[in-house]
Amino acid sequence: MRSDLLLESETLELKKSLAELKEGLVSMVAMLNKHGTGELWFGVAPSGAPVGLAVTDKTLRDLSQAIAAHVEPKVYPEVSAQQRGDKTCIRVRFSGPDAPYFAYGRAWMRVADEDRQLSARALQHLIVEQHRLALRWDSQPCDVAPGALDEAKIRRFVERAGLPWDSADNALAKLELVKDGRVLNAARLMFAKAASIQLRCAVFANTDSATLIDRHDFDGDLLELIDEAQKYILKNIHIGMRLEGMLRVDVPEISMAAVREAVVNAFCHRDWRDPDYIHVAVFKDRVEIRNPGLLLDGLTIEDIRQGNVSRRRNPLIADLLRRIQLIEAWGRGMPLMLQNAPTVGFRQIAGLFVAVFGRPSFGGAVTPGTAQETVQETVQERTEETPILSAQAAILALLIAEPQITRKVLAAKVGLSDSGVKYHLTRLRASGRVRHVGPTKAGRWEVVGAGDSVEAGRDGA
Repeated sequence: MRSDLLLESETLELKKSLAELKEGLVSMVAMLNKHGTGELWFGVAPSGAPVGLAVTDKTLRDLSQAIAAHVEPKVYPEVSAQQRGDKTCIRVRFSGPDAPYFAYGRAWMRVADEDRQLSARALQHLIVEQHRLALRWDSQPCDVAPGALDEAKIRRFVERAGLPWDSADNALAKLELVKDGRVLNAARLMFAKAASIQLRCAVFANTDSATLIDRHDFDGDLLELIDEAQKYILKNIHIGMRLEGMLRVDVPEISMAAVREAVVNAFCHRDWRDPDYIHVAVFKDRVEIRNPGLLLDGLTIEDIRQGNVSRRRNPLIADLLRRIQLIEAWGRGMPLMLQNAPTVGFRQIAGLFVAVFGRPSFGGAVTPGTAQETVQETVQERTEETPILSAQAAILALLIAEPQITRKVLAAKVGLSDSGVKYHLTRLRASGRVRHVGPTKAGRWEVVGAGDSVEAGRDGA
């Protein structure tokens, strides 16, 4: 195949002659509705071979007038004669931000190199999506008064961003977080005195959600919840160890640099119009970070895995995070995540975008020489008598220190649910770390190796 041949694609359509003008304008509209840009050629066969046209100034003028008459809203393309070998062809270059576009009164969408007429429902969705993008949520005024923002938070942000401080009002104005005297949504997320958003986290016993070990809902501002999400994940995954000289260095089984990028992306790019929460789910074999909102403008998972592709749903929030170096201006978050966790997976389901990190401690394949391999080796070297989760160590300490503690109080102090404490006690008992002596309601726990016997509370195990 000749390398100079044109090939039809989602943004390029070929027509042999101007007799196919109507079909060509349909393709133009389909490309505008899908990508906002494209090229249409006349005088080129579908194979890509130029066949040529008799092109005069009148030919170009008539084509421009046909586009103006039959395409709505108006577009202003570049229509020009082009030489392909010894043949004269016509190239129409076009772009436009005002989708949906219509050709001869109907809307179309580009799929591969085909044009498909939009159904009424699909057209409605396109109109709503375009309206949503035009009215960015983070740039819209909210019902929070300026006095409801925390001046200390604003000042910490300004100092962290390396900007001069004089007053909260001036800082908000310089950060473009007020419009006509009204506070914008992005400012409420970042600086509200009262907790404005919530993060939901959970740990599950197995590879599905049937058995819940722990659940914690965090309330706070956007920056606080970014920190809480990372701390929760670190608390509930395995930590390996390697020696660097005489120093011990902790090595989480999942790269926390990659986790950080995923968490920041979840808060930065989520759909804030959706009332659902960002969720962190820790399973036995994986960690999932879920945020409401699918990829924008036809962007695919394959596109983002290629790197250097970024579409911002919330540009004002993204700019604030860039100022304090939580994200980069050039959208390098995804390449950095893939660099630190090459096996990270992504999927879109039920309106959610999900980042999935495998846990090497589960026994899956890991890349030799990586931090994940170090963690897996460390975990495999532990005996069954060693508590796997830090929560189990906390439970043991409390059983020794407070002989009369009940399971309910134990759950409150460790920060687990009642069923979560029961789960850990069962695991500790099965591993021989503790044993129960006496009747269920009034017996006692003996912590093996602790030198102490602990009376159980009245609700027992």
